[in-house]
Amino acid sequence: MNVQRSPGGGRSDPPAIIREAKFAIGDVVKHRIFPFRGVIFDVDPTFNNTEEWWLSIPEHVRPRKDQPFYHLLAENEDSAYVAYVSEQNLLADETGEPVGHPQTPEIFEAFEPGRYRLRPRISN
Repeated sequence: MNVQRSPGGGRSDPPAIIREAKFAIGDVVKHRIFPFRGVIFDVDPTFNNTEEWWLSIPEHVRPRKDQPFYHLLAENEDSAYVAYVSEQNLLADETGEPVGHPQTPEIFEAFEPGRYRLRPRISN
């Protein structure tokens, strides 16, 4: 992991740590604890959800906020959904299988074992 320090905003502010994300958009990952997997479609450099969401996680498994968080098109045995997961709770999925989420073809155009390729964006 590449860690850099950026200057703080003032004299009393400690320097912020900027971390390089371990995973990239298109990577297929699985949760370290819970039985689901998914493909990453967005990355936040640090926690960027509501405090209510964060506090709803049981304290004994609540992740740190100072790490990348990933938006996944996720699936488990029962359903497909969007998940928001901390880096500490993700592992590379080594099955080599595609993710069965129905929105995957809207964002990605091709699958190679373990990784999707983004569709090109069209803009005006």
